[in-house]
Amino acid sequence: MFQNNTYAGILFLAGVFHSSALCGIAALTGTMISTGTAILLGANATKIRDGLFGFNGALTAIGLIYFFEPSVLAWGYVIFAAASSTVLMAAALKYFENRNLPTLTAPFVFTTLCFLLASARFGRLSTTQVLPHAGLPVSADVEGIVSLNTVFEGLIHGISQVFFQENLVTGILFTLGLLISSRRSFVMALIGSILGLSTAWLLGASEPAIRSGAFGFNSVLTAIALGSVFLPSNAKSLGYAVLAAIVTTIAFASLSGALKPLGMPAMTLPFVVVTWIFLIGSRMFVKINPSEI
Repeated sequence: MFQNNTYAGILFLAGVFHSSALCGIAALTGTMISTGTAILLGANATKIRDGLFGFNGALTAIGLIYFFEPSVLAWGYVIFAAASSTVLMAAALKYFENRNLPTLTAPFVFTTLCFLLASARFGRLSTTQVLPHAGLPVSADVEGIVSLNTVFEGLIHGISQVFFQENLVTGILFTLGLLISSRRSFVMALIGSILGLSTAWLLGASEPAIRSGAFGFNSVLTAIALGSVFLPSNAKSLGYAVLAAIVTTIAFASLSGALKPLGMPAMTLPFVVVTWIFLIGSRMFVKINPSEI
């Protein structure tokens, strides 16, 4: 969540372990494997120390162990994927270096999608029931009544789902980590989550999906990225980040529908795509990003 802060990292890890010891072990394993791969291959020491080669590996490992039944073979698959994410991260950093764009979680998304899709041809890897069932998208029905409890849980889960966790204590620990590291990121995370669930509610998403934070976590990341990391801190860039967070919610629904025939999850792909587009677009708007004009 863009925080180069040890205490925030400890709270994030504690939150994952509180929700799922299995995912916590995966987070540690993915981080160690992807970081160790970067060290062995001679990556830049500062980037390694800042965790740039670790966070995609952590997310990749959590994502795969979340969607696969744990087994010795599955763990080997996870370890190999985490190491591969380091190579993809290095390629992305090099490619975007002269384009002045961040890699974000793109290495995690594309590595995880690749390894999930490949499992369809490997009979010894069993997926969990959490992985979406392949099928043509159908029109959604407005399902359930959204209450204050739905809004509260959806708000917190929108933050915890960044690491695939639907747990209130985990979400609170993540939120505290953001607050310790950056008050602006803390505020933008809350704004992104409430915008995600509000947009989904207004457009008729189901109550269980809103409560789970499914429509919030991508908007959380977009809001933090544009509202507190990559753009100047002013009222217009804040409005720009709000617009992007709302668009991200719609992009999540769109990409989830597009990937359903493959039985694949959108994960943080909506955040990556929308953030890239809005960052490139900001270079044409002097009131949003005057340094680019």
